Amino acid sequence: MHPGVEGSLTPAGQRTGYRAPVTVPRAIADIDWSTWKADDLATLLFVVRSGQVLLIRKKRGLGAGKVNGPGGRVEAGETTEEGAIREVIEELCVTPTGVEWLGQHRFQFVDDYKLHVHVFRASDCVGEAQETDEAVPLWTPIDRIPYDEMWEDDRYWVPHLLAGRRFDGRWIFDGDGMVDHVLEVEPPPGAVGG
Repeated sequence: MHPGVEGSLTPAGQRTGYRAPVTVPRAIADIDWSTWKADDLATLLFVVRSGQVLLIRKKRGLGAGKVNGPGGRVEAGETTEEGAIREVIEELCVTPTGVEWLGQHRFQFVDDYKLHVHVFRASDCVGEAQETDEAVPLWTPIDRIPYDEMWEDDRYWVPHLLAGRRFDGRWIFDGDGMVDHVLEVEPPPGAVGG
C-alpha cells in the first residue's frame, strides 16, 4: 500500500475503497494556472458614491457573517455583468448604474474548491438598499471599511477597486485563512511607465 492511498486489493487485483492522493497547494507557484479551471463562476459588485461604498453583511453561503460586496454565482446564460447586477438586485433591492468591470480573482482553497470571481464597480444605484434574507446593507465611508470583518484578501485589493484601478488576483485559502497570493495591479493613470 502506498502512503495516502486507501483501500485493499481483491483476489482479482482490483482496488476497493481506492482514493487517489490529493496534492494540497500551499503556494501560488504550486498551481499550473494555465490549466486551472474553476468549479464556480461568481461576481462581486461595489457601488461607490459620495465617499461611501455599499457593502453587505452576508447572512448565508460562503462567507456567511462576513462583510463583503454583494455578489454570487453566475447563472447559465448570463454574462458576468448581468449576474453581478442580478445579485445586487436580489440581495439589496437596488439596481446598480454606471457598472464597470475592474478585475478578477481566482481562489484556490486547499480542500480543492476553485472559485473564479469577476469584480465590478458601480457609480450609483436606483432605489434604497434594503435588508433581505441574504444580506444586510451597510453604506460605509471609504475611510472606515471594516477589513477585520472581511475576507483576508480584501484589504489588498479593495483599495485598488476604490481608486478605479484594474487588478488580477490569485489566492490560496485554507478555510478563512489566506495561505498565499499574487496581486497584479494596473499602474495609476499618469504613473511613469503606465
